[in-house]
Formats: sequence, structure tokens, C-alpha cells
Amino acid sequence: MDIDDIRSDFTQLQSDIADGPILPTVTAEEIRSYLASGYDFTRTLPLEEVITDVEKMLSTWQVQVTHPRYFGLFNPSVTLASVIADSLVAMYNPQLANWRTSPAANEIERHTLAWLAAKFGLPRDSVATFTSGGMEANLSAVVVALTRTFPDYGEYGLRQLQTTPSIYLTAEAHNGFNKIAHMTGLGRRALRIVATDRGMKMNPADLRRLVAEDRKNGFAPFMVVGTAGTTAAGVIDPLPEVGQFCRETGLWFHVDGAWGGSAIISPKLKHFLAGIESADSITCDAHKWLSVSMGCGMFFCRHPETVSEAFRADVSYMPGKKVGPVLDPYTTSAQWSRRFIGLKLFMALAEQGESGYAEKIEHQARMGDVLRDALRASGWSIINSTPLPLVCFTREGLVPSKFLAALHQRQISWMSEAQLGDTPVVRACITSYRTTEADIRWVAGEMNRLVAREEQYAGTGRGL
Repeated sequence: MDIDDIRSDFTQLQSDIADGPILPTVTAEEIRSYLASGYDFTRTLPLEEVITDVEKMLSTWQVQVTHPRYFGLFNPSVTLASVIADSLVAMYNPQLANWRTSPAANEIERHTLAWLAAKFGLPRDSVATFTSGGMEANLSAVVVALTRTFPDYGEYGLRQLQTTPSIYLTAEAHNGFNKIAHMTGLGRRALRIVATDRGMKMNPADLRRLVAEDRKNGFAPFMVVGTAGTTAAGVIDPLPEVGQFCRETGLWFHVDGAWGGSAIISPKLKHFLAGIESADSITCDAHKWLSVSMGCGMFFCRHPETVSEAFRADVSYMPGKKVGPVLDPYTTSAQWSRRFIGLKLFMALAEQGESGYAEKIEHQARMGDVLRDALRASGWSIINSTPLPLVCFTREGLVPSKFLAALHQRQISWMSEAQLGDTPVVRACITSYRTTEADIRWVAGEMNRLVAREEQYAGTGRGL
């Protein structure tokens, strides 16, 4: 593997993306027709030709999420180390279900996860695993919490319980918990929505009220989900107060830090995550703010014995499940066969170092501040409040969907729409460590020109 050639190709690609369009104009039928005409799989093609064609399709027919003006969902610009790591994993194809099959890979993951668990303030005997993403990590948290709270759940299921288990979270929490409630058999109505304050943070007083009321009415509260960086607005729930309440009432405290949890690495931002150290479990995605390629989620839990109970397995075709102090990952994870997910984070950390990663995270946070300041200075209203680089904004008379259509058509930036309470807003999140202050100011200037131009047509009904 020639690192110089890879680095050159990687650098050239990022330059080409930065100089090109952010999003494509294409229909599903166009792509389907192209594939049907060229790939019926009845004839063979030279690999070089296929590679060239696939790269052309990817460069022209997708939103370029690594573009420095992509201010969208949590899709980062990736580090070169993570790209190389994915190539190495594909070439050696290690299988991480069993420790004996891939000792090096399993120990590299354990070492990397232990480092981050210590950053979160979890005990040394905590257990952690890499996952396909935050959804799997959050699912793991619910399954382990059910196992700890209801000893019969694993053997007999929810139907044997005398009461109805319930989970507490805000409407700002990730909507994936609705899927999880469905998949685990809890049912979506097991999710109890806690009120938020004016800043969209969980209201601890309402949490206390709701849990007491539910217990009185025959529910069995077992889990509270605090979010460290909500998807729509970047809000961090009051983790110290929520954690304290969970300890007082015997509830499982889970922190979904899929995006914002990575701030724990930053000396300037980590204090915003105070209270996360008391969590029973934590979700964090390296493929979000740690800038590695998809997918690289992580699940952390301070109760190793419960994780082992929740995911225990004993089959004759697998070697013994334990080697000395090592448990085979298939017995402590929702997955069985598993890719070497963690190498990309290990290699990126080794290359960048803790300080390098902190600088990347803090740079993006600064760019969020630059965007807020530029918008405020030109008459926009900032709707959310967060230390994270996620800015929700609007202005009088703005229709976000129409504004975004114009923004995208002109290839100014990629942003999304969000609904905060009753207010539709434009949502911009800095997801690339390549985004510069010049990028931010150019985008803000172009948005202002776009609004000014469109406001000329406001009287005709053609405005934004």
C-alpha cells in the first residue's frame, strides 16, 4: 500500500469535491435506466472500467457530504487514516465475533474503547463495543436496561411482566427510539414524553411528576434517556439533574451522545457534558463528530455482568466463550458476525492524537459561532441555544422550504429544515473540519443576497 499515492488521490478528491456542486439534479429513473443498460450482469467488465464508472456515479449522483459548505446532517468530512483503515479491513477481512479468530483486531478495539470510556468517566470494568451506528447502540441500551430491571424478561419476554415498562425522554430525543420500542416489543406508547423548558431541555420537575404518576397508575418506569446534542437543535439535557433523579429512583440512565458526546475530548467543551459520568450507558458515534467513515457507532455500559446476561449465547460450533479475562464479542453485543469497525477510529486517533482531535472539534464549534454572529449581524433570528455548532434560524416572512429550494438550486450550501415547537426553521450544522471562516462568510453573504432579491417579489407572492 503506497501511502503517498493514496494521500495524493485523497487530497485531489477532496479538492475536486470542494470546487464542485454540493448536490445533484437527478431522478431515480435516470439512475435505474443507466444501471439497467450497462449492468445486466450477463457480461464481464474490466475492473478498472467498473471502478471509473462507479466513481463517476458517486461524484455526480449524491449529495457531497464532505463538501466544506455541506451544513446538513451529521455526515462529516473523513480523515485519510479512516479511509485507509477501511481498505485494510476489507483486505484482511477479520471476523470479530470470536476473540481467538482475530486477537489483534479485538484488542485494538478494546484499547480504543477503554480510552474513550475513561474520558466519559466510566469505571475501568465498564464494557464497550463498536456498533453499526447510534441506532444499534441505543437498542443495546434498552435491551440491557430491560434485562437488569426485569430478571424474567430475557427468558419469558414482556408478556410475563405484571406491569407495563416505560421509557422517559423528550420530544427532542432521537426518533429512533420509536423504532426501538416497536422492535423490543415495548410498543411505541411505552415512550413517555417529558416536557421541556424554553431552551428545549428536559424539565426534571416534569420528569419527576410523570414517573410518580405512572407508578401510581400501574406503569413500571425503568429508563430515562438524556440527550447530549439533539438532532434538530443541538440541545444538551440537564444531565446532572437527570442522573441524580435516576439514582434516587432506581431508573436506568442512558445518555444518547451519538453526535455531541464527542465533545468530551475537547478541554473547552467537555464541561457541557457534566453528569455523563453517572450514566449507566452511553451512545456515541465516531462517524459523526470524530470524522471517520460510516459506520462507526459505540455502546458503553458500566454494568458488564448485565451486558453478558443480555447477549449471552452458547453454541457448540463456536469455541469457548471466554479466554482468561476476555469475553468473545458475540456474547456481549447485539451483533454476531462483525466487521473490524474500530480500526478507523484507532488509526485516526493514532495519527491525529488527542490534541489534534480536540482542535478539529473546537474548530467546528468556532465555525458555528462565526455563523451565528454573521446571521445575527444581518437580521436573522437564532432560534436555538447550544454550545455545539448547530444553528437554527429564520427571519420575518421566511418560508424555510422555499428558501432551502433556492439555496440548493444555486449550490450555495446544503442545509435542512427543522420544526422547533411551532416554528419552522432553517437548520445548519457544521460537520466538516475543512469548513473555513471564509466559507461561512461567503454562505451568509449569498443567503442575504438571495433574501434581498426574493424580497423584491414579496408583493407578488413569489418571495421566500
